[in-house]
Amino acid sequence: MVETTSVVAELRDRAGKGAARATRRAGRVPAVIYGNKQDPVMISLEPIQLTKELGSGYFYTRIYEIEAGDKKERVLPRDVQFHPVTDVPMHVDFMRFGPKTKFDVEVSVEFINEEECPGLKQGGVLNIVRHSVDLRCSPDAIPESITADLTGYEIGDSLHISEITLPEGVTPTITDRDFTVATIAAPTVVVDEDPTEEDGLMPDEDGNIPEVEGEDGESEDDSEGGEDKE
Repeated sequence: MVETTSVVAELRDRAGKGAARATRRAGRVPAVIYGNKQDPVMISLEPIQLTKELGSGYFYTRIYEIEAGDKKERVLPRDVQFHPVTDVPMHVDFMRFGPKTKFDVEVSVEFINEEECPGLKQGGVLNIVRHSVDLRCSPDAIPESITADLTGYEIGDSLHISEITLPEGVTPTITDRDFTVATIAAPTVVVDEDPTEEDGLMPDEDGNIPEVEGEDGESEDDSEGGEDKE
């Protein structure tokens, strides 16, 4: 089950761009809680805690219990607006949910048992087609990640979404095809060119490279630059 994180917020009494700018000038991040057929609630967040949550990698797949005033609300982050230059969070949207609510969420894929993959042992390369997968599920069933087991895959094999075990009640948003998550690709072989072939020279039967003659018929070793003048 998805982890629930508690956050203490402050209520805002006004909405609008002017009120949001005033909140940011006060050193806090404006946010709103909406959905589930209830009136929206304007709040503000402490920026250090918000930045920490954004950096966790699980912000959009984690349930938050926000305490504002005398009320607690379980919500899921739906959108964050960032400053176009500084990349500082400017506004956050949180959505309430009910017992029958289902969301589409993007969940990362973790690959395990690479040491048990014959294709990788033979020099193959793990080609990750999808680092994350879009899933549909209730908020309480959102997995922080899904696990792709590479055990037994050979060079040329593909790992499809149907081969990944998903938690109960969790389904891919793409249902019309069994899409590929990763493949085991053949190793890339780089052949070094023979430098003698680049020059158009071939060794003789004794393995020696013939000398290159200059335009006057002399070999390079017999040119004027190769001996002292009186």
